[in-house]
Amino acid sequence: MDYGMWNDRTNMSMLTDFYELTMANGYLNSGNRDTVVYFDMFFRNIPENGGYAVMAGLEQVIDYLSSLKFSEDDLDFLKTNYHFNDQFIDYLRGFEFTCDVWAIPEGTVVFPKEPLVKVRGPIIQAQLLETALLCTINHQTLIATKTARIVRAAEGRPVMEFGARRAQGFDASVLGARAAYIAGAAGTSCTICGQQFNIPLSGTMAHSWVMLFDNEFEAFKAYSLAYPDGALLLVDTYDVLRSGIPNAIRCAKEVLEPMGKRLKGIRIDSGDLTYMTQSARKMLDEAGLTDCKITVSNALDEYLIRDLISQGACIDSFGVGERLITSKAEPVFGGVYKISAVEAADGTIIPKMKISDSIGKVTNPCSKKIVRFYDNATGKALADVVMVADEEIPNGEPYEIFDPDNTWKSKVLENYTTKELLVQIFKDGKLVYDKPSIEEIRANCTKEIDSLWDSIKRFENPHNYYVDLSPKLWKIKDDILRSHRRR
Repeated sequence: MDYGMWNDRTNMSMLTDFYELTMANGYLNSGNRDTVVYFDMFFRNIPENGGYAVMAGLEQVIDYLSSLKFSEDDLDFLKTNYHFNDQFIDYLRGFEFTCDVWAIPEGTVVFPKEPLVKVRGPIIQAQLLETALLCTINHQTLIATKTARIVRAAEGRPVMEFGARRAQGFDASVLGARAAYIAGAAGTSCTICGQQFNIPLSGTMAHSWVMLFDNEFEAFKAYSLAYPDGALLLVDTYDVLRSGIPNAIRCAKEVLEPMGKRLKGIRIDSGDLTYMTQSARKMLDEAGLTDCKITVSNALDEYLIRDLISQGACIDSFGVGERLITSKAEPVFGGVYKISAVEAADGTIIPKMKISDSIGKVTNPCSKKIVRFYDNATGKALADVVMVADEEIPNGEPYEIFDPDNTWKSKVLENYTTKELLVQIFKDGKLVYDKPSIEEIRANCTKEIDSLWDSIKRFENPHNYYVDLSPKLWKIKDDILRSHRRR
């Protein structure tokens, strides 16, 4: 897809931190070229202290992995400027992706410390994926998570993504709009995103349109004649209540209605939006334009939208830009990529984990899977349990979960159904996953969010969703920690 700042977007093998290459060269020189390892991509905290995140970006990861090759230009750059030896350059020249990859499908609600992506393969290959995988999943998951909050605040009113001009670069505007649509935005103003991903587009006029004409009425008239079936007029260029709304009403009566058309809507982009929309609604209704919709924009986020609605603002839809496309309140999704196991020549899997004085940075070892438990009576998600990959999934019998940090806290789950979250995407480097359409991903997101209790979806102090370790995995982790302390 040619939607970014580079001419060739089919090969992003050089989208990597330089230490991935220095380590790869070191692995080769030390005889570890074929050592098979497991890596997990996971995150530690939900942005803005939220209750859940929304997985996004997998399609772009698949595109990246499907075209992972080093060109002669890449190799010349590395050899000429950084003097990698011929053995390593020849390895990169013949590079072929052969890893196994599992991932949680896009649109799924996800939680800290559970693998979003799992990679198994030769250490050099698995290591080189780190940067591209992280920047792709981190960015889109961040924007999808923020959008889900904004859409929830709107209480069923459409939210349009309007942030292309405020995004941090070309790719962020396009892929951010994609992530926003997955998480419930009704569409985007970003035309190239609509083109690439078949997402509905929205947009009418800017203040420059109104200011070009001799007066506001002439601007509205010209636009209505050009778009009689979709006239949505921006009414705050001069004065919303004394000029904008009266001229919009006049245009509806003198231009559109003689043509048998109706004024579709007005947009307000500044001022006291509660007062303005209430007054505008009254004026429009008194003029017989009860079907005319009111859209607002202007640095909106979930908190301001919630306040506007609670104050009785008369708003039919929202255009949300900079605070969505940048996730302004917390613009980083802290996903990390850590080794979790090494596979010996005989197939034995040796657990590996990072141990740190910072409790939050201690990782979970082993090749793992994630099982989500659903309550049969309500359909709501009850908990996730991270298990060793070879463990048997519970099948309806009472199952005790416990807090892996505060082990005295436990709960017995009964009358449940389970689902394994990680799905295989690549096997031996070959794609084995049928990529869903963006509409299927969006529908999955809606279903996933509906499966959460409202208490988890609160903006402030959400209920903590349980992500626990199986007894087997917890014991392996505890044994490693105890062994480390003894040493």
